[in-house]
Amino acid sequence: MKKDIFIGILVGLIANTIGLFITANLLGQGDDFTTVIKAATSEGFLGKLISLGAILNLVAFFVFIKQRQDYRARGVLLITVFIAVFTFVFKLF
Repeated sequence: MKKDIFIGILVGLIANTIGLFITANLLGQGDDFTTVIKAATSEGFLGKLISLGAILNLVAFFVFIKQRQDYRARGVLLITVFIAVFTFVFKLF
């Protein structure tokens, strides 16, 4: 059970990282990843990029639900909630 939750957390982190990379490339208008992240940080929309990157977690969550791997889906859900709280706190400061 704990192993499946941990696998779900890892999949959620990887999916969010890939989603962030894809979002930065789509919205970056040809700039490289680090330039987009630096610009997002300085202009104050890094939290929005991270939130958009979390959309891939939705895909991972529903794949695990469809395969009846509920504990892995729970891990993805946990990391998604953590990212939401992190984004909220990051936005406050």
